[in-house]
Amino acid sequence: MKFKIFVFVAAVISSNIEILTAQTIPKEELTFLTSEWKGERFPDGRPKIADNLLERAKKIGIDDAWQVLKVMGYTNQFEHGWKTLNDDMITGRAVTAMFMPTRPDIEKNLKTRGAQQGRVGNTNSWPIATLTKGDVYVADGFGKIVAGTLMGSTLATSIYTKSGNGVIFDGAARDVQGLEEIKGFNAFVRDFHPSFMEDMVLMGLNTPIRIGRTMAVPGDLVIAGKIGVLFVPAHLAEHVVSTAEFIVRRDKYAFEVIKSGKFSSGQLDSEWTSEIKDDFIKWMEKHPEEGKMTRAELDVIMSKRTW
Repeated sequence: MKFKIFVFVAAVISSNIEILTAQTIPKEELTFLTSEWKGERFPDGRPKIADNLLERAKKIGIDDAWQVLKVMGYTNQFEHGWKTLNDDMITGRAVTAMFMPTRPDIEKNLKTRGAQQGRVGNTNSWPIATLTKGDVYVADGFGKIVAGTLMGSTLATSIYTKSGNGVIFDGAARDVQGLEEIKGFNAFVRDFHPSFMEDMVLMGLNTPIRIGRTMAVPGDLVIAGKIGVLFVPAHLAEHVVSTAEFIVRRDKYAFEVIKSGKFSSGQLDSEWTSEIKDDFIKWMEKHPEEGKMTRAELDVIMSKRTW
């Protein structure tokens, strides 16, 4: 029995060592950087936003979510100017990777250590091994296009199989025809190019990275749509999604009552009167598909209105 316990403990320790050496910053550092998150975490320290919140995020407007973040002082969370495979949205938890122009000595050392850790293939495949369902592979490829293709259809198939999600690459991808055949997969990249990746090496895994004018942090809620990509800090995800959901409901209500002449746009854009609030609650009751809301909940949201 003692031997079995020793083997079990040794296996756990070995697993933890693998997790720590496989990423650029220790779990303790990632936990420190995301200390405002109070919920569940992955073994590597990433905040684990609930699956149902990822689904809810697909139904909100990026514009609305951006506005909520901006008012709270988070002004560097949105990046535009992408090329995509299709118009499908991507929502999920960020797994981040930082690539740099390679140096022979550094790349040799990294690959030697990677082999000792059981890693195979080029370094652009290493982040894929860490993906779980609901993750989004977000990579800083320093905007490289020619020979900056971080994936083709083979790696994309692996990414989608492991995460059920797409990618955000500040770089390029290749094999568009093959990528388009992966149903449910989308890619936000700077461009597509037929070349293979060259002279690039993975220097950071699950560390904060720069994507254009934004900072992306492991565990961020990624919301990517037609207008661009938004990175929502994990500890703000519930608030941002809930507020954006209300804005969607409010807009639907406003369109209806303005068309009917019941209230004017000026009245709805100003502080709501008790008459408007009561009417909105009645409208919600007639539209159960929009969810439930009490007058008290409405008063709380409207008291914090900054949009």
